[in-house]
Amino acid sequence: MTRDPYRHTATRYDRYVDPLIAGLRRIGRRLYRPRKGMQVLDVGCGTGTALKFYRDAGCRVAGLDCSPAMAAAARQKLGPRAAICLGDGARMPYPDNRFDLVTGWLTLHEMPAAVRPMVLAEMVRVTRDTGRILLVDYRAGAVRTITGRLGRLPILFFEIMAGRNHFRHYRDFLRRGGLQPLIIGAQLTVERQTSAVGGNFRLTLLRLDRPVPMA
Repeated sequence: MTRDPYRHTATRYDRYVDPLIAGLRRIGRRLYRPRKGMQVLDVGCGTGTALKFYRDAGCRVAGLDCSPAMAAAARQKLGPRAAICLGDGARMPYPDNRFDLVTGWLTLHEMPAAVRPMVLAEMVRVTRDTGRILLVDYRAGAVRTITGRLGRLPILFFEIMAGRNHFRHYRDFLRRGGLQPLIIGAQLTVERQTSAVGGNFRLTLLRLDRPVPMA
């Protein structure tokens, strides 16, 4: 069995990493407000913090993560009201057109380049025609403000500490232009978009422009 690269991170994530991205979560939630009964999927759900907000807002929530340690932490945090699944984002165990909102919080940059478009295609597949996809990840390109330059220091620290493969994928993600080429390749439409932490992060709400079937 392949060792879980996040087996140690899972026990420390909520204490050291999650407080640093709490502001990103607040901004992302404002881009698409939850509705009671809405079905939400978080791809790469980690310890389940992002889903906790939607669960508490009355949404029906599901999370997918490839790390047994992260999935176990999410189950413990969210309890039986959340359907947490251990699985591969490139082959999701969900039917087509299932979710009203599919989110990816700092997920795509962790993956090899060849896998990213596959995961985004799966996110599109499981999103309803009237649903939305919310992607939050690093913004490619130079940062020119003092806030942006200072913000990059802890980012580099945590990405390096995440391991050699993780850091290599992070650098490749930025070199390839971040989210933008993936969004174009998936033929998604940007509905709302904003940057944060001096331009280090990009938060993008996307809609699917599938043709609506005739009644």
